[in-house]
Amino acid sequence: MNPKLMIMTLVALWGVSARADDAVSANANSSATTTYSHSEEDMKGRFGVGLILGEPTGVSLKYFLSETIAIDGAAGWSFRDETDLSLHSDILWHKFDLVSLDKGQLPFYIGIGARVKFRENAEDEIGIRVPIGVSYIFDDIPLDVFFEVAPIVDFTPSTQGGFTAGIGARWWF
Repeated sequence: MNPKLMIMTLVALWGVSARADDAVSANANSSATTTYSHSEEDMKGRFGVGLILGEPTGVSLKYFLSETIAIDGAAGWSFRDETDLSLHSDILWHKFDLVSLDKGQLPFYIGIGARVKFRENAEDEIGIRVPIGVSYIFDDIPLDVFFEVAPIVDFTPSTQGGFTAGIGARWWF
C-alpha cells in the first residue's frame, strides 16, 4: 500500500464531508422531513456506528447533517479476488415519505461518493460510487438496519466499472 496515496485519499474523503456540511448550512432555512426526532440544537441520534457485511465487510459510520442529508463511510476488507483494505465516503439524500409504516420508518436513499481500495498485490483502485439503499429505523431502540448497492467507476489504475453491495446495522448516539 502506498502511504502517500492512503493519506491523500483520507484527506479527500474528509473534504467531501466538509463540503457537504457547508452545503447543508447554506440551505438551513429549507423545510425537511423529521427523521430521528432530533432538532438542530439536539445532536442526539445524529451519529450512527455499526457493521456492514458484504463489499466491504467492516465498520460503518453515518452522520445526519440535516433531517434528510447525511454523510456515511465505511472502512473494511474487500474479499473479492484478494483481501484488500477498502474505504468509502458518500453524501446521501433520504426520502422518508415513500412508504408509510405503523412502527418505525423506511427511508430510501441515494448518494454519491468516493472510494479507494488499497490492494496488496496490485495497483490501488480509486473511483466514485453511487449508493442506492433503504434502511429500517426502529421506533423503540436507537438502531437501524440497511441494505445498499453501489455502482462504481474506478479511474485508477484503469477505468473500469463494477458494483458493491452490503447489509448492516448501526447504533445511534
